Amino acid sequence: MKLKLRKNASSEVELYEMPEGTSAQELAEKLNLKDPGQALAAVINGKTLDLSTPLRDGDEVTLLGFDDPQGKEVFWHTSAHVLAQAVLRLYPNAKPTIGPPIESGFYYDFADLHISDEDFEKINKEMEKIAQENHASQKEAFQNKKEAIEHFKDNKYKVELIESFDPEAPLTGYRQGEFFDLCRGPHLPKLGKIKAIKLLKLSGAYWRGDSKNEMLTRIYAISFPDKKQLKAHLQMLEEAKKRDHKILGPKLDLFSLKEEAPGMPFIHPKGMHVWSQLIDFLRHLLDKHHYIEIKTPSMMTRSLWETSGHWANYRENMFTSVVEDRDFAIKPMNCPGCMLFYKTHSHSYRELPLRVAEIGNVHRFEPSGALSGLFRVRSFHQDDAHIFMKPSDIESEILKVLELADVIYSAFGLQYHLELSTRPESNTVGSDEEWHLATEGLRGALEKSGRPYKVNEGDGAFYGPKIDFHIKDALGRTWQCGTVQLDMSLPEKFDLEYIDQDGGRKRPVMIHRALFGSIERFFGILIEHFSGKFPMWLSPVPIRILTVADRHNAWADAVREKIKAAGLLVEVDETGESVGKKVRNAQLAQVNYMLTIGDKEVEHQTVNLRTRDNVVRGEIGVEAFLETVLKEYRDKSLTSPFT
Repeated sequence: MKLKLRKNASSEVELYEMPEGTSAQELAEKLNLKDPGQALAAVINGKTLDLSTPLRDGDEVTLLGFDDPQGKEVFWHTSAHVLAQAVLRLYPNAKPTIGPPIESGFYYDFADLHISDEDFEKINKEMEKIAQENHASQKEAFQNKKEAIEHFKDNKYKVELIESFDPEAPLTGYRQGEFFDLCRGPHLPKLGKIKAIKLLKLSGAYWRGDSKNEMLTRIYAISFPDKKQLKAHLQMLEEAKKRDHKILGPKLDLFSLKEEAPGMPFIHPKGMHVWSQLIDFLRHLLDKHHYIEIKTPSMMTRSLWETSGHWANYRENMFTSVVEDRDFAIKPMNCPGCMLFYKTHSHSYRELPLRVAEIGNVHRFEPSGALSGLFRVRSFHQDDAHIFMKPSDIESEILKVLELADVIYSAFGLQYHLELSTRPESNTVGSDEEWHLATEGLRGALEKSGRPYKVNEGDGAFYGPKIDFHIKDALGRTWQCGTVQLDMSLPEKFDLEYIDQDGGRKRPVMIHRALFGSIERFFGILIEHFSGKFPMWLSPVPIRILTVADRHNAWADAVREKIKAAGLLVEVDETGESVGKKVRNAQLAQVNYMLTIGDKEVEHQTVNLRTRDNVVRGEIGVEAFLETVLKEYRDKSLTSPFT
């Protein structure tokens, strides 16, 4: 039989012949993919399946390794079962509930389990022992719900899960040695592929995320097919702790979080400088790319949210109020307000594409346990834009958005990759023709851009396909930030129209796009990406003048005025501290440039330059210093010319 084969998710398709009835496992063995990080599972005709799955003529097969995101999911989900098996061996009365893979590793929630960090070592050793036992992962099917409930009758959590499943959906579990767990898979073929495991932390978690339910014990962990990968990951975690924006932000006086406003950050003056630079940078680009900017109300009536569909489908995430016997909601997103703006006037095809931007403050209810610094908040700003266009404009407008995104992310030294998500299998709006046109418009733009991208089949929104931007920071961590979505729902719901060339009324196609995403979250990412050491154009304290004694204050004040006149931020430290202490304080505040002034500098009308990385450049003229740093500032350089 002939197969369309990819040896991994990033390789090219090649035709390959194998005997009839060959499994994906046998195919992997034929290709000599035997390393622990290779051939973990297979994507067969778009579905991720176990390697034991038999293949048929014409199948399109991608063998997943640990380098592939889907491969990691399989690896970590299987590892979660190993964690549950180890816990049950050591604590037989514990009740396993759920154990999914997450962005970096996995967790498992247990009822009736009371442990501390001191128990991690023995659980870790038991997991390593189970992996070395190299059990095969065997999938077993239940005939019906009744049989599954009977099997898990002593675990009310599993029973509740089973009862919530679609009656028509197949029910399966996986066995490894003596352990059996409810699971749809897929899993690793054998546990021996897991070569390195580390338990990371404990936390509490409500059953099914509902605070009305009982509290469970959640164990977080991570695993790898190679011990070197675990070592590198643990080193990265140590570095990430040093960069944690929740620590650095308050330490650098950028922002704070208060109990009086949970999930709603207070941005301090120094943080506002960074914020303003981000917004100014964005607005300059919006103007250059011919956007118009609007501002819509923060609170609007229930009728608007009913039209948009949010009242029926998103109300539990919205902050609502009753004013003069009318229901209102604070906007969780900017889109419906922009629809009302579009309807303010009639529009001709000559106006399209119409690019409408809004840097809008939105509010969404997030459970208190999910809040995390600037990364997960209840009040945040989105750099939204809605682009109204003719169907023929889709490809060219997407290309323009991709170009804009590249300029934005490159300015911060952020690499990124692109993912295209296509039509879900069910519950979508729009015709097959509209979906085909929209998807191919996005795909065509991605192809023309020349940038590599990954396709997530069936992972689009119900109202249209989308492109996601996944940025990579200085530690190699990825963050989903920007998104471009084609929407066939809101223009229909709000009855948006334009007058076409033939005089007829047509429905515009609409793109949602946000590139920072949440500006608060992007701010947090930048704090960690730069480890608080912002490039000069972003820095809240780029220059600080340090005086040796009071007699040097007059020249310090004159230098400050020259620097301010050039349009740069500058501070003077005229305290009675020693110069060494002043230098140390400036370095802790991540000041880019320290200009020390003593007797010699006053006499020569110069300054003594030191960078925050402790490079001492010595005496330099003020004009020469200004000429260099102004170029650095205007070029938005990421590195200092003085280091």
